[in-house]
Amino acid sequence: MQFRELSIPDSYEITPKQFGDDRGVFLEWYRFDKLEAEIGHSLDLAQANTSVSKKGVVRGIHFADIPPSQAKYVTATHGAVLDFVVDIRVGSPTYGQWDSVLLDDVDRRGIYLAEGLGHAFVALTDDATVSYLVTSTFAAEREHGINPLDPEIELRFPDEAGNLLLSPKDTDAPSLAEAAASGLLPTWDEAKAFYASLNEGGR
Repeated sequence: MQFRELSIPDSYEITPKQFGDDRGVFLEWYRFDKLEAEIGHSLDLAQANTSVSKKGVVRGIHFADIPPSQAKYVTATHGAVLDFVVDIRVGSPTYGQWDSVLLDDVDRRGIYLAEGLGHAFVALTDDATVSYLVTSTFAAEREHGINPLDPEIELRFPDEAGNLLLSPKDTDAPSLAEAAASGLLPTWDEAKAFYASLNEGGR
């Protein structure tokens, strides 16, 4: 299992080693100890989610209040998606920037996003199936979104996604600037303090 820190601090691409033979393939797609060695603490997993999307579906940009927010470990178990991590932490050196990882059922990569980061993806195939391990259960009053078509963020969706399909919830979400002006976004200082508390064993 190889870890590569993305251009957005506190997010990683994870590439598992696959063992194939004439029966099929075996791999470890999540190892708490190897992740802990990278980020400084193990994940206190609270919920597992799965979504299935048509080609062109965009989900996100989603995030949750700190604390406790939601760290996410995401992989695609069928098909392919381009997964985005967006830095929405006000004051971060990479605020407003993003990075992406191709998640598919060939390389079977994963992506880890720390609490306070924005998450989105676009489905590149029909029946693209994404599974998430998360550190907090869903709480509607603490969940928020930013419009994934916000020109300030300028996510780049590949041509192979075809016609984009978004929910009204996502297209009605505020822009990054609107979310910042309303005080909706986490700050860099809040996020770093929370990560430090996790590294010290607190929650």
